[in-house]
Amino acid sequence: MPVYHKSKENPISSGGFPNLPDHVQVSLREIIGKAKEGLLALSVAVGLDVVQSMMEAEVTEIAGPKGKHNPERTARRHGSEKGSVVLGGRKVAIRRPRVRAINGREVKLKTYEAFQDERFITETVLEHILYGLSIRHYKHSLEPIGEELPVHGTSKSTISRRFIYATRKALEELLSRPLGDKRFLVLVIDGVVFAGHTVVAALGITDKGEKEVLGLWEGATENAAVCRSLLTNLVERGLKVEEGILVVIDGSKALRAAVKEVFGNRAVVQRCQVHKKRNVLEHLPKGAQEWVGKKLEQAWSEKDYHKALTELNRLADALEDKYPGAARSLREGLEETLTVTRLGLPETLWKTLRSTNVIETAFDKVRVVTRNVKRWRNGMQVLRWAAAGLLQAEKGLTLSDENLEVA
Repeated sequence: MPVYHKSKENPISSGGFPNLPDHVQVSLREIIGKAKEGLLALSVAVGLDVVQSMMEAEVTEIAGPKGKHNPERTARRHGSEKGSVVLGGRKVAIRRPRVRAINGREVKLKTYEAFQDERFITETVLEHILYGLSIRHYKHSLEPIGEELPVHGTSKSTISRRFIYATRKALEELLSRPLGDKRFLVLVIDGVVFAGHTVVAALGITDKGEKEVLGLWEGATENAAVCRSLLTNLVERGLKVEEGILVVIDGSKALRAAVKEVFGNRAVVQRCQVHKKRNVLEHLPKGAQEWVGKKLEQAWSEKDYHKALTELNRLADALEDKYPGAARSLREGLEETLTVTRLGLPETLWKTLRSTNVIETAFDKVRVVTRNVKRWRNGMQVLRWAAAGLLQAEKGLTLSDENLEVA
């Protein structure tokens, strides 16, 4: 009966494989070394070998097999030089083969160009930073690819330049979106202040219930000129309002004036009930805020427009003597707080369109992605960040499964 003894030496840890050929042992040692750094590092090592093999295969296809003379060939091998490929949010150095045509012209390798596409780095930078990673920590957030691989393109200055480029591109994309190929029935407009700069943004809802960020404009305040510029820009890009459009706004008089000036009687306005309630309650002592708030919600929950209007007018009358400021605030634009009720919209749409919460939710995303900004330099920086944040928020916006119909 044979006797088996445990080996005192692990061939994996010692790097020895006595029963295997030398060239196989070398390959296994390399693989095991990568595996110790993690599975991803191992995958990267294998992947880079595949890239090299693909480039070599393309060279063979263009210039023919190495060492075989072919008088009819149109290109020849021309050695190799330092190059790089994009991998895991950074550039990794490699040796790239070169090919020249018979006339001396450099022949570009399609495989090398494909793996050099820096858009992948820019997209990774944008995604990481929008999810809250600071620029100085970007390099350390990347997956391990092997300690000995020379990499570049991860310095703070390089990442900063890429992020500026990506956010500028996001802003350009947002401001140049054609709007004429869709039927937008609803426009929700609101503004937010970042470091002394007011950004007014517009979100559109199509007849299919799709939500899209349509544009934004920057100014010192949410004044009529800023709002008018935003709305005019939307019209110039193809926004159709001839058949009517529902515009949901807060209580800004400047915004209301701009809607009237640009859209005229083609727009029906819904005043944000959340803003209206807040404004009314701010004119009241704490002891009166609870019962007035309940009265407002009861009136706005009424499905019959005339009954709801009557309840709001009664509430304003009840406030007149003791709290005239609150009564005046309630009466200002009162009927426009009931536009969605007057239109008889389904409850799912009524809940969404009774306020500007849908765009405020998008602005919440902007606040999240800008929380690491320590210093705002100018209005363009504000616009870049706002555009990137709004487009990120747009991916998660939903309305309902039913089509939107506004009479």
